[in-house]
Formats: sequence, structure tokens, C-alpha cells
Amino acid sequence: MTDSLNHVLRHFRNTLAVVLRDQGVLLLLVAAPVLYGFFYPWFYATEVVTQVPVAVVDLDHSSLSRQITRLAEADPNIAVTLVTGNEQEAREALWSGAIGGYAVLPADLQRKVFRSEAAVVNVEANAAYALINKAVQRGFAESVGTASAVVEIRRLEAQGQSPTQAHASRNPVQLQTAALFNPTEGYGSYVVPAVAMLILQQTLLMGAALLAGTWVERGQHHAAPGVWAARLAALCTLGLASGLLYFGWIFVWHDYPRGGNAWGALLLLLFYVPTNAALGLLLGLCMGNRERALQMLLFTTLPMVFLAGFSWPVEALPLPLQWLRWLVPSTAGVQASLRLNQLGAPLADVLPHLGVLLALFIASTTGLVWKGRRPRAAQRMQVSPASPRLG
Repeated sequence: MTDSLNHVLRHFRNTLAVVLRDQGVLLLLVAAPVLYGFFYPWFYATEVVTQVPVAVVDLDHSSLSRQITRLAEADPNIAVTLVTGNEQEAREALWSGAIGGYAVLPADLQRKVFRSEAAVVNVEANAAYALINKAVQRGFAESVGTASAVVEIRRLEAQGQSPTQAHASRNPVQLQTAALFNPTEGYGSYVVPAVAMLILQQTLLMGAALLAGTWVERGQHHAAPGVWAARLAALCTLGLASGLLYFGWIFVWHDYPRGGNAWGALLLLLFYVPTNAALGLLLGLCMGNRERALQMLLFTTLPMVFLAGFSWPVEALPLPLQWLRWLVPSTAGVQASLRLNQLGAPLADVLPHLGVLLALFIASTTGLVWKGRRPRAAQRMQVSPASPRLG
């Protein structure tokens, strides 16, 4: 028993030593998670887009249109940089990228409003950038909505209602909205916690596959199950350290929603990291080449983002992909992580996701042991007694 344990510990230390000596594997398993953790969220540090340059096309030139323009100038989402009476000028500014959008105040705006007729304010925005489009649409909607409320309250007061009654008639049900799990409604708080799981997966998959590919090239890939268990444990140690870095410090440093179910998130890592490590080793053995493993896995990151189900509606995926996406650990990992770490869901709510990870781990480990087993001839040669010397 002691000899077996010492044997496993020796291979565990040897694997860590190989990682430290191999610059490519070291970069993927140690340096990349740290660099991604500190620099990837930096691009979303502002969380929300504000002061997007916009234009107002005033075709009405009335007191109401000027009031809407002033309200747009005061809105924090947009910054009015151009007021013109020519829509073509605003359109060219949008096409050139000088502005993010513009609103067209029609020529009969005030007349229709005073006659209680429906008036339409068209808003054009650059939909190629979702956050800019959202800020433009929201800024003009708030400006026009506020102006509309003022006009309606004045009409109610003219009909004999007091200011208090007019406000109550205008807004009989007080509505207050609050984002429960993303209080700032920021893009970073939305995307980084999910992408963190993808970063952990991809760095671990590529690092493990690179390491296994190296063993294949050197003829060191045939080993007993105990040796593969030691190698897997070494990779899991590095992967768990990266996971704890994200959940324990990166989220705190950037003040992302976190800690809803800390123990559940820790349990998730104990399922997620070994699954990716085993799958990465198996892929490396199957590809049998150090560079090929890295090349193949490098281009799978973006498709996995869409398959994970947080940036693209799952229902919009083709039906075969809706089933096949569960063969990727990040699908179950991202969904379980968001529920546990951000939403504070109980462990019972993510048991199906943990079951998927466990099934993938068992399948990957079985394939790894089978693919990396020693040839039978080598096993017989190892246990056979030494041949007598001749001559």
C-alpha cells in the first residue's frame, strides 16, 4: 500500500515538474488564467455605456421639439452633438461613425400632440453594437417619454384636475424596477462570470492536450491507471487553483455579483475541473501530436460561447446542437455556475448539471485509461522472470 502511494505521489510530482519545464503548458495552465483574470474584465470596467454621441433632426422647430432636445441633452445615456433640420446630414454622420444614432422629430409633432393624435418619433441607431444601440434607444425613449408626460399632465390640469390628481391620473400604478442579480445592469457583470468558466475550460483543455501530445511524441503515453490518476490529479490541482482565483478574488476585485451559494460553487469546481482535465488528456492522446491538439482546440472557443446558452438563446439553435452541446463541459458548467454563484440557487437546482459533468468525467476517464493502457506484450515482459544468460 505504501509503495503504491509513493508510486502515485512520485508521478504526481513528476507531472508538476514537467508542467514547470514546458513553457507552452506552463503558459496555458498557469499564466493564461491569471492574465485573463486580470485583463479580460478590464475592458468592461465601465460596465455601462453612457454619453453616446447622437443627433436630433428637428423638422418641427416648435417649443415641444426644443423641449425634447433639451431633455435629450440632459439624459446620461446620450450626448447630443448635432442638431439639424436635414435627416441626410444625420444619416451620413451615422454611417461615418461620428454618432451612434439620431432621432427624427416630425414636422407636425406639436400639432398632433395638441390635438391628442398619435405622433411618431423615429429613432435610428447603429445596431452593429448592441450596447450603443441600447443606450441610444433608451436615451431618446426617456426624453420623449418625459416630454409626453409633461404634455399630458398639463392637459389634465387644464381639465380641472389638481397637480397631484393629474400626476395620479397620468401614472396610476407606481412602477419601480430593480435588477436583482445584476444591480448595475452592466455588461461586465453579465458576461465575465460566464466567460470565466469558458476560460478555465479552454486553458485546461489545451494545456492537458498539449501535455498528452508531448507524451505521445516521446512514447511516454502508455502507463498504468495509477499513473494516469496521478497525472490527472496534478492537472486538477492547477485547475482548481485557477478556479479559486476567479471565484475567490477576481470577482471580488471587480465587484461582480458573487457568493450566492459559495459551497455549491466550490463543489461545482470539484466536478468541472477534473472533467476538463480528463477530456483534455484524452483529446491529446487521440490527436497524438502536440501542435495539432492546440490548433484544433484553439478554434473551438467561440462556438462554445454560443453553445453555453448565456449569450445566444438555446431555442434559436438547431435541434441537433441543442442536444450535442451537452457533450461540452462548459454547457453544464456555465449554467450551474450562474445559478450557484450569481443567483444563489440551492444545490438541488443544479444536480442535473452536476450529473452531466459526472457522466462526461466517467466517459473521459474510461477513454483515457483505455487509450493510454500499456500494450499486453509490454505487460508480459514486465512480469516475466529474467532469462538465463547464455554462453
